[in-house]
Amino acid sequence: MVNSPHEAMHRIFQEYPGLFTGVSRALGLTFAPPTAVTVLPTDLTEARPVERRVDTLLRFDCDGADSFLLAVESQGKKDPDKPASWAYYLSYLHTKYKIPPLLLVVCQDRATAEWAVRPVPIGPAQWPALVLRPLVAGPHNLPVITDPDEARADLALTALSAIAHAKEPAVDGILKALTAALRDAPQAVADPIVEFTAQGIGNNRRAAELWRNLVAVDLSFYKSWLSEEIRDEGRAQGRAEDILRILDRRGLDVSDADRERITSCGDLDTLGRWLDRAITTPSTEEIFDEISTDEQP
Repeated sequence: MVNSPHEAMHRIFQEYPGLFTGVSRALGLTFAPPTAVTVLPTDLTEARPVERRVDTLLRFDCDGADSFLLAVESQGKKDPDKPASWAYYLSYLHTKYKIPPLLLVVCQDRATAEWAVRPVPIGPAQWPALVLRPLVAGPHNLPVITDPDEARADLALTALSAIAHAKEPAVDGILKALTAALRDAPQAVADPIVEFTAQGIGNNRRAAELWRNLVAVDLSFYKSWLSEEIRDEGRAQGRAEDILRILDRRGLDVSDADRERITSCGDLDTLGRWLDRAITTPSTEEIFDEISTDEQP
């Protein structure tokens, strides 16, 4: 599964190719709904040892309209070398597949999006042979979806909206609307959305914590890896707090290092042993012993 915002911003199009229809509409463009979508290999490496790989590559085939390729790139920051790579991708894809390619760049901050959207002429100033014109989606033009009914109508677009606005206060309303919409969705539908959203906003701690809390409380009936992980973390946090409370009540000193070791432990069995030892151990350090005196036969 995805494990970073970069992955989530493009892989979500693989899982929900129809998302491009909503994104293009939000960007003021109209593409016919596809009758078929094919996930294509992303490796654009030439015979010579130079590897070039687009993030996600899809082929859209539509009734009554020309087929086209959609290359989706996640871009986290400005990179002066990227436009040349993007131009290569498009030229290579056009040569290989003989159908029009389109580049969609997805960003999480406005500055990067405004940089990415600028046309890049390639060639002499008097007559550029090519002009790179990416389609760019980001917090500056993706909708802020805070209505549960609107979120329910397009869960994937709402998830991408949350990812794009993860660094902005507006993300709170988007996540709450998405949670409300997911309550009515089958688990098979909800689980990928929950996970894409979690990974996509993962770099923003406040938004990530809000999403985890919403999933833990409002979507507690789901059994996805994220909801299970959240519940385990909640139990671990509670057990760690109990250990520290007992040590405090007993008047035992707890160093910053020991406190960090207790609160950062996520293993419930280990915390359970430490909790039992905290009741009788003469010092904080001894709760970490491999074999405590009260556990010896």
